[in-house]
Amino acid sequence: MHSSLDHIPDYPPKTPPPPKKPVQPPRPPIPPAGTIVRTRRRDVTMTNRQGVNWPLEAQPWSALKARRRVVAQLRDWGYGANHAAAGDVTALLVDAAVGDGGTRVSVHLADQNRQALILVLSHQPDLAVGDEAVLPRLAELGASSCGTDTAPDGRRRWAVIDL
Repeated sequence: MHSSLDHIPDYPPKTPPPPKKPVQPPRPPIPPAGTIVRTRRRDVTMTNRQGVNWPLEAQPWSALKARRRVVAQLRDWGYGANHAAAGDVTALLVDAAVGDGGTRVSVHLADQNRQALILVLSHQPDLAVGDEAVLPRLAELGASSCGTDTAPDGRRRWAVIDL
């Protein structure tokens, strides 16, 4: 004979114990000192400032065309001095981008705190990494800051100049 207590479930139900340590993915290996670590290049983002851009053909005359557009835009924004330096920096950046051998370049201009950012993209894929020959020349022309980086979609060169 069965007792009535044989069919009574246990309350509350028993739960399994929590794991002793949470599972963590393995940490990435730490590269040796002096190793260049490639990261995904961030897109250009301009917020809270004026900005314009122009796509151009990668032709010998593109530097002059870009120079004129940058100088005219700076005048439209009300900057009265240092147009020659901004034009020279723009021409050098565009000449370097045309030298990368693509079919097009793009020029981006923004201003903030009486400084102009001039950025040129070459849009030429599969370039060798590390073209820094233009950086000392940009500094000679008056750039307060400048840089370059290379990604699979092309090379980006930029300079900041005081207005």
